[in-house]
Amino acid sequence: MTEPAALDGWAGRVSDALELPGTAVDIGAVLDLARDTAHGVTRAAAPLTSYLVGVAVGRGAALPDAIATVQRCIEDQG
Repeated sequence: MTEPAALDGWAGRVSDALELPGTAVDIGAVLDLARDTAHGVTRAAAPLTSYLVGVAVGRGAALPDAIATVQRCIEDQG
């Protein structure tokens, strides 16, 4: 299991490298989304979905709203 502190550190490091300092990341929500996508669609869809949600958030969508939209897509997949 990955230590939460390690993920926090990694998120901070990548945020700094991408010049996104101070960006708060809901790591649990992102990991849950990736898990649900991997199990509900296909494993390879998890990183792609995470990227697409990130684009949506970057364009102004709220993370919880974007995740809820994807969750509905996953449910419709079945």
